[in-house]
Amino acid sequence: MISKAKKEELVAKHARGKNDTGSAEVQIALLTEDIANLTAHLQRHRKDIVSRRSLLKKVSQRKHLLAYLTKKDFARYKAIIEELGLRK
Repeated sequence: MISKAKKEELVAKHARGKNDTGSAEVQIALLTEDIANLTAHLQRHRKDIVSRRSLLKKVSQRKHLLAYLTKKDFARYKAIIEELGLRK
């Protein structure tokens, strides 16, 4: 789970406008942070099946958002990939 301060920081960093909290970039950044936290959790608790399912669901959701962004605006897609370091 992301702390409120970390979430506000991510929203401010990736927002496209002043009150933007729902753009694809913001959602992808929040999902990436959640995925990192869940991955660390699962390294300690290997048998936590519920968290594993949650991780897979978040990865899939991020994948769909990235595909949407690829179709809509490839420049925004490249920018978010570079900022978050998702692809090599």
